[in-house]
Amino acid sequence: MPLFASLGPDEVRAIDTRCIWRKVGAGEWVIDYQSDGTDVFFVHSGHARVVIVTSGREVILRDIHEGEYFGEFSAIDGEPRSAAIRAIVDTVVARMSAAVFWETIRRHPDVCAKVLKRLVAGIRALNDRTNEHANLDVRRRLCSELLRLSRTTTDGRVVVSPPPTHAELAARISTHREAVTKFLNALERDGAIARTHGAIVLADAERLRRIVAEER
Repeated sequence: MPLFASLGPDEVRAIDTRCIWRKVGAGEWVIDYQSDGTDVFFVHSGHARVVIVTSGREVILRDIHEGEYFGEFSAIDGEPRSAAIRAIVDTVVARMSAAVFWETIRRHPDVCAKVLKRLVAGIRALNDRTNEHANLDVRRRLCSELLRLSRTTTDGRVVVSPPPTHAELAARISTHREAVTKFLNALERDGAIARTHGAIVLADAERLRRIVAEER
């Protein structure tokens, strides 16, 4: 776990013995929204997702991958969970009590610094999304999300892989699936993206950046 990279093997083993390991099946909920509980979860393998479901509609906040953790908000302030966590694929997590989490960050300044930096990064990401929702229309929010989800392959292509469904993209940018389909088709016709079985290829990533930067 990157959070504990500065610790020695004996220190890591000591923390490990105080965690409970659990395998969560794909589609199962790890944490329910507004539920009690203050444990912190570390993803050893797999993929989980942070969501909020309101009025039957799902909003995706972020994804959690191997080596990352979640649940620290409630561990720090003791309040109910601020979002729900669902396993996207079979996922193995280590569950740490809030007491052990607090003890660890107090004992190891480097771990504490990483937790603080992670909290600030999350706040900045939330500020960026709030700004996008307030100032960008659906087309520009979609372009911004595609850029955010993309990675550069070894052959220099910029791709979103595996490709999210239209419904998933809609849940990420707070719109409807039909709007995502409409704008993806338009971007493909313009040559800005290309779709394959395994990826959305950002054929003209600079074009997407220009769209995001356009004035209303």
